[in-house]
Amino acid sequence: MAAPLALLLIVAVTIRAALFRTSLANLISERVEVVSPLNAWKRVVEGLALLDLDISPYSGDVFHETPMVIYLFHFLMDYAEITFMLADCLTAVALYLAVKDYNKQVFRKQKFALEADRIPMDCLELIRSPTEMYYIPLKVAMFYLLNPFTIVSCVAKCTCGLNNAVIALFILSTMRGSALLSAIFLALATYQSIYPLTLCVPALLYLLQRLYIPVNVRRSSFWFYTLQYLFMFLGSLLVLICLSFFLLGSWDFLPAVYGFILSVPDLTPNIGLFWYFFAEMFDHFRLFFLCVFQINVFFYTLPLSIKLKEHPVFLIFMQIALIAIFKSYPTVGDLSLYMAFLPVWNHLYRFLRNIFLVSCVLLACSALFPVLWHLWIYAGSANSNFYYAITLLFSVAQILLVSDYFYAFLRREHHLTNGLYLKKKDGSEATLVLK
Repeated sequence: MAAPLALLLIVAVTIRAALFRTSLANLISERVEVVSPLNAWKRVVEGLALLDLDISPYSGDVFHETPMVIYLFHFLMDYAEITFMLADCLTAVALYLAVKDYNKQVFRKQKFALEADRIPMDCLELIRSPTEMYYIPLKVAMFYLLNPFTIVSCVAKCTCGLNNAVIALFILSTMRGSALLSAIFLALATYQSIYPLTLCVPALLYLLQRLYIPVNVRRSSFWFYTLQYLFMFLGSLLVLICLSFFLLGSWDFLPAVYGFILSVPDLTPNIGLFWYFFAEMFDHFRLFFLCVFQINVFFYTLPLSIKLKEHPVFLIFMQIALIAIFKSYPTVGDLSLYMAFLPVWNHLYRFLRNIFLVSCVLLACSALFPVLWHLWIYAGSANSNFYYAITLLFSVAQILLVSDYFYAFLRREHHLTNGLYLKKKDGSEATLVLK
């Protein structure tokens, strides 16, 4: 599989390098669907210019990236295009290796369940074959590298690509069982955008279930490993924040980065749910609804963790998708990360109910974004309601997509426990209802 992956990487780099040399690069870098006030490249350039003048890049209201990013590009400014292409390649390779390890574990667990006769005989058609699973890691890398959302984010030099690379490395470290590296990369992802904090729970569940805790473990050992992981995570996060302070010599980055993410002062249109709602909001209601909107990312972590406690990898997928939908400044690059996992769940296709409709809506919205933006901003024949309607529909389509996969996953697990063809007491065919 190394040769197809290498060929895929070459094709992906070639496409990106070619687009960097066209006039489309400047056009894409200005699209509000691709970049946001938090991760736009022109804001990074402005921050670097201020830093070169010995002025704090956070002194104005332009730069809102973390100090690590600005100091990274302080040394790699001339190699920015290569950096973003390498970030995409690193993300794809990390996802490839992580999914490869996950498939091995799924196959071993499935084999053990078959040998123990835990799977009903009428569910054998739901069993995943090694042949079916063989090409899934390559498909995941392909879904990420050749996704138009990923490509335009790279060409726009959106720093979202760097965030995706860190999260992919976190997933790989977790799959490989390295608690220390998992905690470090999770801390780095949280340091960059706060919201990956929710990934701590599925990572801890995975490490506890698959690696550390034996069958007859004592409760004290469970809490020891939990506290150990949390200590490594919080310690790494504290080190990153203190290092940022020593680099800048001030705490200006805290309100400029994290305060900016949480308070959402910049209402530049994007593909998220915040900008239009808070543009119309009365000031005395703003704080309440801001808390309501922000809590969406974190609110679902506990119930999902309880429901999917035996399936932490699917929980990671769900949490990444929820972050991409409900974060304050989302871009299409955020979508590309969780969409790369869709081939991993190809065995759920028979249980999906709305996949065709959702796919059509996502494609239609992607095409209508620039059209309605032009009608609103340039032609003057539309207004913000038109653009927000497409934004809202785009978010609803994502929610339907994620909830459909959630339903399909739970339904398959139910069949694997109770049988594929359910019958009522009178012998007639039963209907499965998810509540």
